Amino acid sequence: MSNADATGAILIAGPTASGKSALAVALAERLGGLVINADSMQLYRELRLVSARPGPEDEARAPHRLYGVLPAAEAFSTGAWLGLVAAALDAARASGLRPILVGGTGLYFRALTEGFAEVPAIPAEIRTRCRSLAEDQGLEAVRSALAPLDPDAAGRLQDLQRLTRALEVVLATGRTLAAWQAERPGAPLLPQDRVRTVVLAPPRAWLHARIARRAELMLSEEGIAEVRDLLALGLPATLPAMRAIGVKEIGGLLAGAIDRAEAERQLVVATRQYAKRQETFFRGQLAAWPRLDPSGVSENALLDQVLAGPRG
Repeated sequence: MSNADATGAILIAGPTASGKSALAVALAERLGGLVINADSMQLYRELRLVSARPGPEDEARAPHRLYGVLPAAEAFSTGAWLGLVAAALDAARASGLRPILVGGTGLYFRALTEGFAEVPAIPAEIRTRCRSLAEDQGLEAVRSALAPLDPDAAGRLQDLQRLTRALEVVLATGRTLAAWQAERPGAPLLPQDRVRTVVLAPPRAWLHARIARRAELMLSEEGIAEVRDLLALGLPATLPAMRAIGVKEIGGLLAGAIDRAEAERQLVVATRQYAKRQETFFRGQLAAWPRLDPSGVSENALLDQVLAGPRG
């Protein structure tokens, strides 16, 4: 696909519960667009409600790609997502549809516009060893194993999954993850494509109210059944899908370790913390993207603001 073929793409980032998906669907309806997923949890087919994936009604309003396309048993990389999204962009071009990429995974958007170095495949033995260490002994054990091999990552990273990934890479390749990431190939969407970009940046109180409503929805019979079915698969806790917000909290409810009120409280707290991390990433890594407040405006007014914004 040539870079010119992707011209006209619209990229919508924002924290969880900020209304990104609804905006994307409305834009697709107005423009004749294809909605493409840029959220790592919405890739998993077992996590429709837990990940707030678009429902059948939204999918009937506009075509969607890359939603629910992976089993929860699969660990998926940013590089692999780039391969899927390049094919989705080609599909949009071939169909005469405007690509509208939407999600909360900031790294996907950076890779899409800046490129991403794909690390060679990690041998199964090393992957199993590292993930067993993470699962059995936790974050500090992984940090200690990583420190002599990649002291920068060991000191900087605070997330168990990212620390484990850094350990896997340096053990398998002899090079740090940062060294691999410094060798970024060309991005599917480059500055000359003049895409429209936007970060939804709602007021905290407005976002927190929506997060509370989402927690209630996740604790519906359907949400609880979804987590019950996922846990019945017996998958390792270190897999990305098993670390989705809602799995641990509803799992505790199902196990009888907490009651419904505590599960709801934990869901709200975890989602707020995640939204804060997303906002920090967007401010630091997508600083040039225009920011729009979706609160207090009509859907049509918000669409007009997106389309009136600069192309960059």
